[in-house]
Amino acid sequence: MTKLSVNINKIATLRNARGGNMPNLLTVASDIEEFGAQGITIHPRPDERHIRYNDARALKSIVKTEYNIEGNPNKKFIDLVLEVKPTQVTLVPDAVDAITSNAGWDTIKNFDFLKDVVSTFKQNGIRTSIFVDPSSEIIENAAKIGTDRIELYTESYAHSFAHAKSEIEKYNAVKLFTEAAKTATKVGLGINAGHDLSLDNIKFFKDNVPNLLEVSIGHALICESLYFGLENVINMYLNKLN
Repeated sequence: MTKLSVNINKIATLRNARGGNMPNLLTVASDIEEFGAQGITIHPRPDERHIRYNDARALKSIVKTEYNIEGNPNKKFIDLVLEVKPTQVTLVPDAVDAITSNAGWDTIKNFDFLKDVVSTFKQNGIRTSIFVDPSSEIIENAAKIGTDRIELYTESYAHSFAHAKSEIEKYNAVKLFTEAAKTATKVGLGINAGHDLSLDNIKFFKDNVPNLLEVSIGHALICESLYFGLENVINMYLNKLN
């Protein structure tokens, strides 16, 4: 079964909008696990506009499933991850002013940097994942870096799938990811995926991407929960992933 890790950044955004503690991020994280999700993901950014660094620390004692911290590995981020020691760290090359992640790592140009960062985290017992586009060359270099997993950046799939008019076009939307997953498996990497995955497109993606271990979903899941409720939506995802 592919695990569902729920990104709770949008819960923090809602909380921060009024300056108080409603909704309570820690309570929501516990509820999400109680509803059946197998992981919690956060993506703190330097300006702490949603998840705060203190949230990352507080969640450590709350999360009972898998705890995944995403982010650009600057010094502040690296220090936070080494302090918190989550289950997994996902390295994402987002700019300081990025609204959301918009590209995967170039594991060729950034080989030495990523190798050092990955080595540091692995020496501290933290599973590592590198956010990448569905490119065989990029994935093969990720394996040489020494990461445990990759996370496939799925925005292009979601966009193409939403505009697909036929089954052939749906398969065209996912074929690069199918091949990327085969490459990752061949070079011994675990496979995660995330970005713009939703109830509309998740099942087709899961059915056509072999050995998919985990998906991280936040924005769409929270939006869908406005209509169907958080517990219902989590179980809808679990049914599609099972």
